[in-house]
Amino acid sequence: MISTDLALALRDAGLVWHPASGDRFQLDEPEFEADVFTVSEMTIEPRSYPTGTILAFNGTTEWALDSVALEDALWLPREDQLRELLRGAFRSLHRLADTHVVEIALRRDQGSAEELHRFEHPQPEDAYALAVLALLARIA
Repeated sequence: MISTDLALALRDAGLVWHPASGDRFQLDEPEFEADVFTVSEMTIEPRSYPTGTILAFNGTTEWALDSVALEDALWLPREDQLRELLRGAFRSLHRLADTHVVEIALRRDQGSAEELHRFEHPQPEDAYALAVLALLARIA
């Protein structure tokens, strides 16, 4: 699972979350720091209102919560979601001894040759997250 620090960095870099079933998240509350929740139609579902999106806790999933605003939740994207965010820039994921390496190809400007960029981390999700951060920085 992606580290909380990298999930925060992705959010701070402008990554927008549109909650879907199966998505994992944490709450920005100290008492829930170690808890990871999963969006599910039966237990935690996103509800959109004109004032914003909330995550509604149905039934007895977490007795202390009825709902939380989306901005109070931290998305923990999965490996497949991070790879999808890289889209056409993604070239490969491979393992070297104790680390995973994600390679993406970026161009300095239109018409220039592709440059390969490598992002290493012991966890594959975090290697993907580092690559997504680089892509977001390039877009900004």
